[in-house]
Amino acid sequence: MSGRVRLTLCAWAATLMAACTLLPLVEPATWILQAAFLLAVQSGVGAAARRVPLARPLTVAAQALVTLILLTLTFAREQAFVGLVPGPDAFLRFADLLEQGSDDIARYAIPAPLEADGIRLMLIGGVLIIGLAVDTLAVTFRSAAPAGLPLLALYSVAAGLADGGADWLWFLVAAAGYLLLLLAEGRERLSQWGRVFGGTAHASSEDSGAVAPVRSGRRIGVVALGVALVVPLALPSMNGGLLDGTGAGVGSGTGNGGTISAVNPLVSLRDSLNVDENRQVLSLRPGSEADISNLYLRIVSLDDFDGTTWKPSKRSITAVPRGDFPTPIGLGPDINRTTFDTTVSAAGWYAQDWLPMPYPPSRVRIDGNWRYEPEGMTLVGDHGQNTRGVTYTVRSLDVQPTAEQLASAPTPPEALTREYTDLPDSLPPVVADTARQVTAGTADPYEQAVALQDYFAVTGGFEYDTSVQVGSGSQAIARFLRNKQGFCVHFSFAMAAMARSLGIPARVAVGFAPGTPQVDGTVSVGLKDAHAWPELYFEGVGWTRFEPTPNRGTVPSYTVPDAAGSTLPDPSVPSESASTAPSAAPSASETCTPEQRKLDGCASESPAAALGSDTDDPWWAVAGPWWYVKLLGWILAGLAVLAIPLAPMLWRLRARAVRLGGHGRGEADAAPATLAAWQELADSAWDFGIAPDESQTPRKAAARIVRLGHLDPVAAASVHRVADAVEQVLYAPRPRLTAGLADDVHRVVGAFRSTVSRGTRVRAVVAPRSTVRVAWALAEWWTGLTARAAAARPTLRKPSGQGS
Repeated sequence: MSGRVRLTLCAWAATLMAACTLLPLVEPATWILQAAFLLAVQSGVGAAARRVPLARPLTVAAQALVTLILLTLTFAREQAFVGLVPGPDAFLRFADLLEQGSDDIARYAIPAPLEADGIRLMLIGGVLIIGLAVDTLAVTFRSAAPAGLPLLALYSVAAGLADGGADWLWFLVAAAGYLLLLLAEGRERLSQWGRVFGGTAHASSEDSGAVAPVRSGRRIGVVALGVALVVPLALPSMNGGLLDGTGAGVGSGTGNGGTISAVNPLVSLRDSLNVDENRQVLSLRPGSEADISNLYLRIVSLDDFDGTTWKPSKRSITAVPRGDFPTPIGLGPDINRTTFDTTVSAAGWYAQDWLPMPYPPSRVRIDGNWRYEPEGMTLVGDHGQNTRGVTYTVRSLDVQPTAEQLASAPTPPEALTREYTDLPDSLPPVVADTARQVTAGTADPYEQAVALQDYFAVTGGFEYDTSVQVGSGSQAIARFLRNKQGFCVHFSFAMAAMARSLGIPARVAVGFAPGTPQVDGTVSVGLKDAHAWPELYFEGVGWTRFEPTPNRGTVPSYTVPDAAGSTLPDPSVPSESASTAPSAAPSASETCTPEQRKLDGCASESPAAALGSDTDDPWWAVAGPWWYVKLLGWILAGLAVLAIPLAPMLWRLRARAVRLGGHGRGEADAAPATLAAWQELADSAWDFGIAPDESQTPRKAAARIVRLGHLDPVAAASVHRVADAVEQVLYAPRPRLTAGLADDVHRVVGAFRSTVSRGTRVRAVVAPRSTVRVAWALAEWWTGLTARAAAARPTLRKPSGQGS
């Protein structure tokens, strides 16, 4: 095996070993097999291009072209021309998949599902791009050390996204691949040094000389690897960075206190509502006392509004109470309430730092490292704890205030009012102006709250649309009030801000709307049940839920007037996610009239319809081994189609490289190297229109080439030097190698290009005349083959004594 081929294999192995660091990010890990196959094809094309040889830029371009074809066959075959050549539709498909992949990264916890084509394109495409960079640096340009940069980039992405439990193991795998690449390049350089400066008699000393540097390289690599692993342990740790995972924990101290500064949970809420597959997040088994239509699961509350967005405040956290939780803030003894238990089982892929619970909770039974935040009555995971695969039981209160109790609620405490009615100066005046217009004629904060809810859900002409961007900046709420299109985030944000402008303490809760009851008595909560709603504070009742989003959740009973003939929605009628059975029928339009909204007559998409009936695996996963055989056939066919018109040029490049660089430097190589240089000079002149004359001596042939080619004195001297070298090796008793013949030939070729027309230059490259030698060689080979066959055929002799 040649050194260049060995280096190519090591570059492929190093890239694949670094790609193994991505295995924990996606489940199942079968994508690595597909990536290995495609990467091998890419490396093979590079090896073939270097074998020709092509110029370095052309080698990289050929590998990039094949990489694009591979990605097209794998991800955009239906959008490509004849399933192979990428066109505008294929590139649009790539863009859609990349956008889908970025959304999936924000939506799914690690490990993400492999069925997501966007994530799969990012993985396989990223590995191929890194592989191309490594192969280009380490093999094509013979510089393995800089190839560690793309390998480091690949490892850094994996280390930044993974949970961190086995980072050291994947680092060892990636580092071992890099060291393997360095050692292969070092061995190749040493072997070349030995061939140039050492003769055959010194082969044993060459081998012994190569062993010592290789052994030293291994030692240096092992020491550097050990330092990279040990030194970080002695350095101060830095937590909370952009790549800090959940494993860093959210608390500080011994576990009895600390603070939590949570990230915004709204990053993926819109993405959850727009997923194609309504994957189950939680499975609930509520007690018989629970009202399923009102079973909201609250994750966290957003109480800090800076004019740009709502986010959680920095709160103190304590140990989870062993018994009952304290009474919710503001809840008085005269408010009717019942208790109910709910057993919650989280999906194995759902990793959430906060614990989804019906609000307000009064007791939680759960294992693991969890902390309690008293202000929001939420549980948050500590030191890497999350909801992935956990099962827990929550005892909650079903608070049932009446409209009269809310209307007669006393003034809240001044400190609470000041904190939860704070609004930034950058908030547009239209928010407060609209709130005053909507609530004109109301008598108390309760009526104001109901008026705001009805304005968004019924009378204001708003439309529920999950395709609208969340938006940011001080004008986001004003834009929503003007356009009147959005989803739960817009409705809850706007109502909470307008309530604060009226002096009503308000915050935004994030979690899940009531799920879908199942035949076994459980309730399934899916991604499409993700929801946000406002909570307003009333003294004596506490934080109270309102539902301004049309066609989502259920309208609270305490916001429905008791007057007969009311046209407000019936709170006993469940929303889309609380239907009694899943339906595969498509949903009706979400742009309903106000009258339909009042009667709750706007049908919505069911989980079964959103999921669809096609649950087959992707075609590449079930294609089997024959798919890869067909893929390889398509690739070879494509390369053949490209190679046929380029065959003369490729053969000519290969012949020139062999003639000018394929010989040794000893005395025995003098004649072959010199004659090969003269042959290349004659063929180059032929390519530019000067046909060879085999009857002339080298000196006369050189003079003819100089005269017909109109060469300048420098190029003419080069031609005569090559001719003199030919005569020397033909007639001298001890031929010697003349240095610089390859440079002389290149100089003459450059002079030819400067003296001929553009058409001649193009033909000399694309369709060189000297390639007719291939036909001559084939004809000679065929003649020899037929002659040998005729000679080997037995002849029949007439037996003696027989007559004619």
